[in-house]
Amino acid sequence: MWPAGRVGGDYADGMADTPPGAPPPTTAAPTATPQMPSRRRNWRRFLVLAGVILLIAASAVFMLWELGESLGVDALLIGVVAAVLPVPVLVACFLWLDRYEPEPLRYLVFCFAWGAFVSTAASSTVNGFSATWFEAAGLPTALTAVLVAPFIEELTKALGPILLLIFRRREISGITDALVYCGLSAIGFAMVENILYIGGLGYRAGVDEFGPATGTQQVIAIFTLRILLFGFAHPLFTSMTGVGLGIAARSADRRVRVLAPAAGLLLAMMLHGAWNLLPTLTQATGELLIQLYGLIGVMVPIFFGMVGLAIWLRSWEGRLTERILPAYVRSGWLTPPEVATLSSLGRRHAARVWAKRVGGDQGRRAMAGYQFAATRLALLRDGMRRGLDDRPAQRERAVAEERHLLELISGYRAFFVGRDPRAPAGVWDGHRYHLRFPDGSQRAVAAPEEPVVPIPVVLAPPAPPGYPAPPGYPASSGHSMPPGYPMPPGYPVPPGYPTPPGYPAPSGYPTPPGHSVPPGYPPPPASGPPGQG
Repeated sequence: MWPAGRVGGDYADGMADTPPGAPPPTTAAPTATPQMPSRRRNWRRFLVLAGVILLIAASAVFMLWELGESLGVDALLIGVVAAVLPVPVLVACFLWLDRYEPEPLRYLVFCFAWGAFVSTAASSTVNGFSATWFEAAGLPTALTAVLVAPFIEELTKALGPILLLIFRRREISGITDALVYCGLSAIGFAMVENILYIGGLGYRAGVDEFGPATGTQQVIAIFTLRILLFGFAHPLFTSMTGVGLGIAARSADRRVRVLAPAAGLLLAMMLHGAWNLLPTLTQATGELLIQLYGLIGVMVPIFFGMVGLAIWLRSWEGRLTERILPAYVRSGWLTPPEVATLSSLGRRHAARVWAKRVGGDQGRRAMAGYQFAATRLALLRDGMRRGLDDRPAQRERAVAEERHLLELISGYRAFFVGRDPRAPAGVWDGHRYHLRFPDGSQRAVAAPEEPVVPIPVVLAPPAPPGYPAPPGYPASSGHSMPPGYPMPPGYPVPPGYPTPPGYPAPSGYPTPPGHSVPPGYPPPPASGPPGQG
């Protein structure tokens, strides 16, 4: 999933090369939006979904009972309040990474609930059994934190996102998505674990030994240490698994699909084990420098390295649109400035502000929907090129999804294209802009090297030429229009507006002076003055 080089040539060459001369497409709105083919009813999938829901619910009840029994009501309430406080901040950090293509809320909630209840229930059971076994064998129970906890905790935290990868693979479109899902699972786990530490080892232990004042002091100390200073620990460990899952999601190689998640999970276990080993060695030797050197020399650099990788990957989806969507520009579905507005979050924000100015709140919502659909389209097309769909049914579904996204994009455009009274009327013909200025002058303007945003132009009338489908995909994938499927929406040339070279003038309008028909193209049909009515 590493980005290729930028499109070569100048901006116009890189973004569009639509030859003129094709007949104008229909401008009528489609009568019905093409529907995604429904998946065949699969009872195995239904049973898995029902089983997962029941498992999460049973685990939640089990953890509530276990925490209530071990902590008591007062300690449980104090632990819950203190542990929940950092959750919105941590969740917001992960959602901030995923602003180009936000993930569905139901899957985010699933991963959080999986980590908070299923993973903690399984881990507490296994850790408790292991501690009992070590104690019976005459071994230190601290070995549980080093030899058992990292493996069972990282494995159970990762199982939720792994289930998503298996049953909803399209929802993980890269490393960023996998980091978000794994991060939320880790946040849920850390929240419940912090309830146990703050409520049990903090408040209840302090109250039982010296009274409420001591309990409060210990709550503040543990809150500062576990949440304010090292609240990133569990998300950092599980992010290693997320990198492996993200690589697997964008690879067509079956070996990579298996080995990458396994390697990421193993790395997460090793990092978690090293983290737990530091305080164990410090306590055993009395040397505080061991933990200090481990934190500063190992954990902190790894943390900042992962943060840098996540921020770099955050912009990958924006850069992807620059590489993938020009194919749809050349096919007549998009204009160059539209693709330019998708390449960064700053440009996307500017486009939404502009859409709200020209189309109100409805225009802003349409622009947001357009941006989301265009990003999904780029990811889908990139997946086609990589050969991620290895079964005929998956390829047919990918083609149908591509058509559906193109239709959505066409519908969203109607809310804001051509509505800006401050911008000169313009048409992009695949080579240059044809602009009509307020003083009545008309001229053709070459595309600038830097894109013009926001979006001042409409699509030129010609029908889009076909372009080849990726190997193994049906030819009628929306690149050349199948029977009964509407062309990209064309827009009539405004009255008094120059017809782009090589295109017949709209019915009822004469060819403007100075715009002769290029050699090799048929003359425009004879037309009289505009009809009265």
